[in-house]
Amino acid sequence: MDISANADMAAKMDLEQMVDSHGGAILRYCHLLLRDYHEAQDVVQTTFIKVFYHTKYTTDNLSPLLHKIAYNQCIDVLRKRKRLFSFLEKEKRELHQHYEMDDGISEELNNALGALKPDDRALIISRVVGGFDYEELSRIYGLPSTTLRTRYRRAKKKLADALREQGFGGGDDER
Repeated sequence: MDISANADMAAKMDLEQMVDSHGGAILRYCHLLLRDYHEAQDVVQTTFIKVFYHTKYTTDNLSPLLHKIAYNQCIDVLRKRKRLFSFLEKEKRELHQHYEMDDGISEELNNALGALKPDDRALIISRVVGGFDYEELSRIYGLPSTTLRTRYRRAKKKLADALREQGFGGGDDER
């Protein structure tokens, strides 16, 4: 085996390890943002290809980097989808969502998340499901952590309001 074959084999093992370690979390993140499992799979593939071929990565900062690239790819997909399906009514768009992944989120919460803007939805998912702190979110979204804290509070309030509209939630307490 020559040197280039050894390097190719090592690179393949690095990519497999990266996908094994982070693939599930990135897929779930993308699926929750896009609400379409097949588009989420495409974005995940693109994300790992971009990281593998176009960046020098370290395993220490890999998760925020992957989430940042995945977020940007999801936003691109959402923009394309908006242009492509702008002429369809809401009922017709919902026909494309029949390939749902069981992500452990109730239908009511999923509907309430769908009422949020994609940026707000991404921030809530990153913070709650992904467990990222504001410093990591700052690296992912390229915004100051104080800005993200404010956006998160507002998005959380919008989510609570959307849940209340569906008949969930208690009184007017603000936590």
